[in-house]
Amino acid sequence: MNKTEQISLSDGDISRIIEMAWEDRTPFEAIEFQFGLKENDVRELMRTHMKRSSFKMWRKRVSGRTTKHRKLRHDDVIRFKAPDQK
Repeated sequence: MNKTEQISLSDGDISRIIEMAWEDRTPFEAIEFQFGLKENDVRELMRTHMKRSSFKMWRKRVSGRTTKHRKLRHDDVIRFKAPDQK
């Protein structure tokens, strides 16, 4: 059993994770903080819940993108959150 199966996620949670994964400025660490899924878990979730072509497009897009990893970000990239956002 994989991590995404161990954590029960609602359809809304899965939708939000996919949305966050597509966003350029949302790092994988933010998804881990909010939902407990590491980058590999997010990758598996995306593979499972997206069409193959969409998944391939997403992987190509995020591969090597520094904004998806907090440690690789430049200090001038700031993420603003709404007060009610986790």
